Amino acid sequence: MNQSPTFVGVFPEAPSPSLTSALLDAGFTPVPVDGVADARDKQPEAGWRAFVVEVGRDPDTAVNVASKLCEDLAAAVLLVVDRTLTEDLIDHRDFDDFILTPIDATELRIRLARIGLPANTQRDVNVIQHEDLELNTDTYQATLGGQPTDLTYMEYELLRFLVENSHRVWSREQLLSRVWGYDYFGGSRTVDVHVRRLRAKLGEERASWITTVRSVGYRFG
Repeated sequence: MNQSPTFVGVFPEAPSPSLTSALLDAGFTPVPVDGVADARDKQPEAGWRAFVVEVGRDPDTAVNVASKLCEDLAAAVLLVVDRTLTEDLIDHRDFDDFILTPIDATELRIRLARIGLPANTQRDVNVIQHEDLELNTDTYQATLGGQPTDLTYMEYELLRFLVENSHRVWSREQLLSRVWGYDYFGGSRTVDVHVRRLRAKLGEERASWITTVRSVGYRFG
């Protein structure tokens, strides 16, 4: 039986790729936030149980955010700290534990479990993968190189269909019926717009995964 994802809030909103990758490897679903207000807006249905706060070049800001998350949202806080910055934590008490970089996914899982957030370690086949792209079909989360990628629902559905049915050409009309549904009355331009947005979000290096087949449609891979 599938388990529900284990969400963990992450500050800052653009965490390092190494932290994101370690959280995913440890069995967590990271949700980046830019502060307490954003954390409230993105709060999962069951509430926040823990946050991971990365202490970067501005340790005072990071520790202050950690303090507010702990106080205002009553959640445990784990700090990620470079070994050279540990002295900056001496006068601070508003966090539950810390982990030093470089991050080890197993240690991260253990430390989060100790502050009350056990990971979902059941790795199902509900992840579709192409090179460094992962599409979680349970959570509708897309990651590139371990970094969460913000896709709309239909962008996700189109990308999932293309990945699942790669190496063959699909006409715009076929994609409309397969992805949007037979009762969708939009024109083929809808497909072109979504492909353009997907290429932009995949980035320059990966945009070529979606190939335009002239006068026909598109092919993935």
